[in-house]
Amino acid sequence: MFYKSADDWNNAAHKRVALFGMSGLGKTHVANILRRDGHWFHYNVDYRIGTRYMGEFIVDNFKREAMKNPFLAELLRTDSIDISSNISFDNLAPLSTYLGKPGNPDLGGLAFEDYMHRQSQHRIAEINALSDTGHFINRAQTLYKYNNFICDTGGSICEVVEPDNENDPVLRHLSDNLLLVWIKGSEAHADQLIERFNAAPKPMYYPPEIMRDMWARYLAEKGQSEDQVNPDDFIRWGYAEALHHRQPRYEAMARNWGVTVAAEDVAQVRTPADFNAMIADAITNKTR
Repeated sequence: MFYKSADDWNNAAHKRVALFGMSGLGKTHVANILRRDGHWFHYNVDYRIGTRYMGEFIVDNFKREAMKNPFLAELLRTDSIDISSNISFDNLAPLSTYLGKPGNPDLGGLAFEDYMHRQSQHRIAEINALSDTGHFINRAQTLYKYNNFICDTGGSICEVVEPDNENDPVLRHLSDNLLLVWIKGSEAHADQLIERFNAAPKPMYYPPEIMRDMWARYLAEKGQSEDQVNPDDFIRWGYAEALHHRQPRYEAMARNWGVTVAAEDVAQVRTPADFNAMIADAITNKTR
């Protein structure tokens, strides 16, 4: 671990952490609290993906839709209008919209192979964005003079690393630069996440072998062809399975590379002091 003891953490002039776990368990909640304090640099991996690595794909997709309208098409061809992504830490919808969902095009679905192509783009972008962490730690200190650094990772981090591989390049890079912290949810949290997702299903990244298997099983179970699938129904159908698939991968990341905090404790964090105490306790529990 980057910090060998609670004293190492408490006495560190530059505190550095990366939070990981399922979306909805408090990563961004904590990052926002620390950022507002004014002494923490907030590196949002999903934002980096949507700007640096997938920004052009996202904007081209907007333009592709606009070109279907003759009025807008002519303005675009003559450079009379500009279309851009207004992605932000609090609004990652442009990235989600680009990733999309497979299924019936009349319901906003993508052809399955187009969907898989975008999934592959996201995998590459996420690995690159995570690998930029060290650069941003240095940038935060030398350019912006921030003493502390928090990396807010996406829920799919566990799908682009090999937690049990001691030479995994992404996890090695992260552990060499900061402390990895798993926000662990309970079964009750899992039920809440599923309920929340069912109310507003959003695109997610899945490893290709898992996605292709889920897609084939869904088509067989529903007796549908690809262009008959309701995109939201398919995404809802696969979410609980993805949730349970990720849990042991997160656990392995924490066991081999970092520490664990409970989502219930994260929800109680109100100040940087609360956060620092929580991390110190987590390090002590790991090193006992």
